[in-house]
Amino acid sequence: MSNGISPPRSPFHTLGIVGTGAMGRGIAQIAAQAGLTVYLHDLREGAVAEAQEFIGGMWSRGVEKQRLSEADAELYRSSLKGATSLAELAECDIVVEAIVEKLEAKQALFTELEEILDDRAVLATNTSSLSVTAIASACRHPERVIGFHFFNPVPLMKIVEVIPGLRTADDVADNVEALGHAMGHFTARATDTPGFLVNHAGRAYGTEALRILGERVTNPATIDRILVDQGGFRMGPFALLDLTGLDVSHAVMESIYHQYYEEPRFRPSPLTRQRLTAGLLGRKSGEGFYRYVDGKPQVPEEPPLPEADPRPVWIGAEETDARQALVTLVQAADWPLENGEAPSQDALCLLAPLGEDATGCALRLGLPAERCVAVDMLAGLDKRRSLMTTPTTHTEYRDAAMALLGHDDTPVSALDDSNGFVLQRVVACIVNVGSEIAQQGVAEPTTIDRAVELGLGYPYGPLAMGDHYGSRRILTVLDNMLAATGDPRYRASPWLRRRASLGLPLTSA
Repeated sequence: MSNGISPPRSPFHTLGIVGTGAMGRGIAQIAAQAGLTVYLHDLREGAVAEAQEFIGGMWSRGVEKQRLSEADAELYRSSLKGATSLAELAECDIVVEAIVEKLEAKQALFTELEEILDDRAVLATNTSSLSVTAIASACRHPERVIGFHFFNPVPLMKIVEVIPGLRTADDVADNVEALGHAMGHFTARATDTPGFLVNHAGRAYGTEALRILGERVTNPATIDRILVDQGGFRMGPFALLDLTGLDVSHAVMESIYHQYYEEPRFRPSPLTRQRLTAGLLGRKSGEGFYRYVDGKPQVPEEPPLPEADPRPVWIGAEETDARQALVTLVQAADWPLENGEAPSQDALCLLAPLGEDATGCALRLGLPAERCVAVDMLAGLDKRRSLMTTPTTHTEYRDAAMALLGHDDTPVSALDDSNGFVLQRVVACIVNVGSEIAQQGVAEPTTIDRAVELGLGYPYGPLAMGDHYGSRRILTVLDNMLAATGDPRYRASPWLRRRASLGLPLTSA
């Protein structure tokens, strides 16, 4: 039912939609609900009628659940009209295309629409990966072409990207942004760059997780558990890749990587190309990174924590907060705590590196690597805990560390040695890509964060995420990983380095 708050008025009155698949239907639904008259057109016979029936069914369910009055539902249905030909869109003051993701097809459609529509009508593309400028280049009036990119399912994903091309008129961008508001969506205005804003910002999550997997640090289930439990992400990267399907995800990874002329921050993984070739697409094929039975992923159970008798613990954490948290943990478990400048001959040595591996940290501190275990302290110890061992760490010391960290039944994930664990690596890459988006002026900092929260479901936008964990700590992770690997993927964005060095929030413009 209505909450009594009137939505902003739309500067447009009649909207045409070409393409009545999932995206076209969703756009039509929210446009009608915003008070516009909507014309639906599709080349496939019967597609428009199917779309009208589907959308009408959504409104009927809204009435049944008392989210909508019958009078409103009838009003919306009456505003949804079919168009058997493009010529019937002549009265529209904006047309949104949601057709196949091919440049030539979109250019041909807009060229045809220019001959039908009034010169002041706007041509909007729902493209997710093609250049708006390139689409507009085929038009006589490129100034009225704009990107208007929604996310599926449109009624539930309350975000739309407004993407002016290089020749789009300012008033067109302003009016389309106002239309997005009238439809009840957050409008993220961004420049016409590969991946626009949300898909651009989302590159680090999956690609860095794949890199961790490719280094055999651990398995997909453990990576997913860490990022969900420790990092607060709604879904792990491998569960997400399976849900989306590698036939879709890998193509996007390669497209954005090549559009940015092989920028290392966006480098895809050969793992997905191999799995794509093998037909391991994810849920749709019954097997991806997980195997699916009746649509449910078969996730391996976590092994039980080993048992170990208390032994002396020496803490080599260099950050004050990390050290204090580990001290509190040891005291709560009632294990002996050593306070000397160096560990005794039997002590378990707990380290808390940022961007270093356990081996490098142990050697730098002059400690016996066979008794060292590193703990990821980026997110503290309140949730799932992650540890990693050096290649020479004795099993008894690894087991002791796992028993200690899990003494209060908090889950513990054990990793092979890695620069940056799992959470540090993925978070640092997300923050770095978000910082570079801000540096490039793709969108305003507040827009970047809100768009990513809504479009990707991250616990924080990338810039707010950096501020949450501490931009100097994120910079340290990246610098140490760059030094250890030599991979320019981990070079810090100037936006991040300057603000971290000055103690400024990453969200500051």
